[in-house]
Amino acid sequence: MYEIFVRSFYDSNGDGIGDLKGITLKLDYIQSLGARALWLTPIFASPSYHGYDISDYYKINPEFG
Repeated sequence: MYEIFVRSFYDSNGDGIGDLKGITLKLDYIQSLGARALWLTPIFASPSYHGYDISDYYKINPEFG
């Protein structure tokens, strides 16, 4: 299991915020560490900075892609 704090993991577009594309770009690296599963911090739309109070399970936070 490999936990990823999405906001700071890997920024693929230079906006200073990690994103889902950044995670996909690093999947080979994560696999090389022996990880067989990913645990992502919240990626869904939320009114707060931490994202744990999800407002819509069908919308990805726009900051993450």
